[in-house]
Amino acid sequence: MQIQDNEIDLVLFDLDGTLVDTAPDMVAVLQSMQRENDIEPVPYEIGRSHVSNGALGLLALGFPDISISFGDELHLEYLERYADVVCDESRMFEGLDDLLDRLDELEIRWGVVTNKPESLTHPLLEGLGLAARCACIVSGDTLSVRKPEPDPLLLGCDIAGVEAHRAIYIGDAARDIQAGMRAGMATIAAGYGYITEDDDPREWGADIIAVDTAELAQIILKAVNLDPR
Repeated sequence: MQIQDNEIDLVLFDLDGTLVDTAPDMVAVLQSMQRENDIEPVPYEIGRSHVSNGALGLLALGFPDISISFGDELHLEYLERYADVVCDESRMFEGLDDLLDRLDELEIRWGVVTNKPESLTHPLLEGLGLAARCACIVSGDTLSVRKPEPDPLLLGCDIAGVEAHRAIYIGDAARDIQAGMRAGMATIAAGYGYITEDDDPREWGADIIAVDTAELAQIILKAVNLDPR
């Protein structure tokens, strides 16, 4: 769908790589585990580009010779370690704090829909002072399915009391855009997010690509009928 002025009442963000730069903490845990297993740590920038793939994606990158599955020993160890540092160095991407302030000021609702587990999502948002401000928070285990299924986004709309066609979803992975499109929402690809070298946001089918957070703010403020300052 096309993004039109004054047609958006709810702004939904993916979390890692879209709203919050969680790479410093997530990659640091991986590198620490690699060192303890006598494995050369992955360079930070390479690890950063894989953060949107979650713990399992990072572990697959850092331990390529080990078969890792959900809930196994290595996966649980990573999650436990990460929980201890979930908000040590993670921060909102530059300029997005101002964007959220402007949305709050004009009573435009916004929320988070992420594949991150609830046990990590809420402490992170609380640590950043965002949890109480969200119109909705939907995590990767809130439902039995997660993105690219549209259900989590539709639940977010239900919680916020907004119809899906009046919402916009921003994410930094193909599954985010797929979920948004399937939910009937306008979509924005966060081109500044955690994107691997072999991935191309232009192929995801988003309504528009924001190359940086300044452009993202311009797009969103126009969509909710606010003049960018």
